Amino acid sequence: MSRDGRRAATLALALLFAAPSLGEGESLHDAYRRVSTSVVVIRARGQEVTADGTVRFKEVGSGVLISPDGKVATAAHVVQTMDNITVEFLGEEPVPARVIASEQLADISILQVSVVPRDVTVAKLADSDPVLVGDPVFIIGAPYGLSYSLSEGIVSARWAANTVTKDFPLAEFFQTDAVINTGNSGGPMFSRAGDLIGIVSHNITKSGGSEGLGFIVTSNTVKSLLVERKRGWFGVDLMLVSGAMAQALNVPQSGGFLVKQVVKDSVGGRLGLKGGDRIGIVEGQQIVVGGDILLSVQGITFASAEDRAKVLKALETLQVGQDLRVTVFRGDKIEALTTKFTGF
Repeated sequence: MSRDGRRAATLALALLFAAPSLGEGESLHDAYRRVSTSVVVIRARGQEVTADGTVRFKEVGSGVLISPDGKVATAAHVVQTMDNITVEFLGEEPVPARVIASEQLADISILQVSVVPRDVTVAKLADSDPVLVGDPVFIIGAPYGLSYSLSEGIVSARWAANTVTKDFPLAEFFQTDAVINTGNSGGPMFSRAGDLIGIVSHNITKSGGSEGLGFIVTSNTVKSLLVERKRGWFGVDLMLVSGAMAQALNVPQSGGFLVKQVVKDSVGGRLGLKGGDRIGIVEGQQIVVGGDILLSVQGITFASAEDRAKVLKALETLQVGQDLRVTVFRGDKIEALTTKFTGF
């Protein structure tokens, strides 16, 4: 080999050893310790109508602190219609929390906690668009109540809104093989660098446990629907009824939104909305019946998914002190309900 050749080989070898290896830098343990104090365990109590009547139940989930003033992102199905919610930071006593914003069709909610402990970490919602299939990720949560459990995996796929499940048509999802189970719902998914890139929603399973098909709502979905917009929480669980089902329920227009449940201390509760009280079979489908059917909100007909989008946009402009006006089909009569909006 010539002198120039030996010099080139030596330089290449030096550069090879100088380059950082994949294992260098922050370990997974270090990343976990750095972000774990932003993670919370959520314990909620509520009630639901079943074939045996109205029953009380408990829910355990997870969440993540996203602002210094105590806003916590979580999954809507953990807290959406609960009337008692507490949040536990790492090593701290439980503190009360309440829902202030929610989008049930994306399975995301934001809580306001009453007290934020000192020295906790605030997780910043990162831009989820650059995340690629194959990128390493990790999840922290409380599977089966086992608080602050860590699992890791990769991003297995990305799914655009309205492609994975009809239950959450507004959510863009990451799919991951990181293990999630009951109790992980609402918890954060971080990039390997510790950036908050999603909120755990659900998994698809035939066995009842984790099968590596977990679905995480992207952080950009959370930002676009709940952080950058005034998407408040009204404390109601609604179901669209249209077509033959609307006819079977004698709805006096093409459709409406059946009120399945109302949280007592909420905007819907103060408005006087009535939830269902029994299970019925309507057009072959088992649903909660006996509640109001919303026909209009703020003078806007409320009969379809498109109407829902219009109503929510109108409600984003609602100011404290203004009238909140709805019409409902109750029993066999159309009634008007009005209240002064006092905030969420």
